[in-house]
Amino acid sequence: MKQSVKNINTPIPRIAAVHDLSGYGRASLTVAIPVLSSMGMQVCPLPTAVLSSQTASIDDFSFFDLTTQMTEILEKWINLDLFFDAVYSGFLGSANQVKIVETLMQKLGKKDAIFLVDPVLGDNGKLYPTQTDELVKSMRELASMADIITPNFTEACLLLDTPYEEIYDNKKIKEYLKALANLGENKKKKTVLITSAPCEDDTFIRVVAYEADKKKFWQTKNPRINTCYPGTGDAFASVFLGALLQNDSKPMAMARAARFVYKAMMVTYGYNTPYIDGVMLEKVLPDLNMQDLFLFEDF
Repeated sequence: MKQSVKNINTPIPRIAAVHDLSGYGRASLTVAIPVLSSMGMQVCPLPTAVLSSQTASIDDFSFFDLTTQMTEILEKWINLDLFFDAVYSGFLGSANQVKIVETLMQKLGKKDAIFLVDPVLGDNGKLYPTQTDELVKSMRELASMADIITPNFTEACLLLDTPYEEIYDNKKIKEYLKALANLGENKKKKTVLITSAPCEDDTFIRVVAYEADKKKFWQTKNPRINTCYPGTGDAFASVFLGALLQNDSKPMAMARAARFVYKAMMVTYGYNTPYIDGVMLEKVLPDLNMQDLFLFEDF
């Protein structure tokens, strides 16, 4: 007898998280699952690859592409009549996985489901070691289908096929945001958030955003910390999505996510933790559901 979950009502939002699983170093699924679970969400992981570790500053790592396994898992989910309140994709193991993510959203996303694409491609002006030019092209296609995309500044440049350079001028940054919102032929109106965006005052770092359907720009700033950690982009996108599913506004969700990442980095820096270990989520997860002051502004 076929078992189905189609008619099971649940008060808990269900998210399909399409990310890799890194055994060491807090990144991807080992960030998304605890963050979203702490925010009261059910996370159903669809692993894109299994790695021995995250790859930032680690040269000797193993990488196993799970494209074949993803297809089989998706078929089983379809047979279960699963549905999702959000589909959230991050690190993809190959260009062929784009169609799998697209099918997941089309067949199992609820009518009002959020499709968030975190286009994990690179940082500091360079591609990550497992990513390719072919994957960049495929990621442009996937990003064009999304409701929300959350690239860092390097990834924004890669998606726009423009040379990476530090841009401080607000007019130019707004052009980037608008161009990202118009990716693809379908011209789907989307919300774009660029993390780690340059700031004229280099003692701060900011997240800038554009909501295409409202033609609205906003930003949030936090003091710059003299270090960086892998997995912070995953933490930001996860908190942002969780906040939206908790009915926060997009500007509030953005400010909340940026503040959480800042706290996580501060705590980690205070413990003098090795860079490759990622941020100490375990110390700050309780803060996700605390009342706090989250600041954002138009720009």
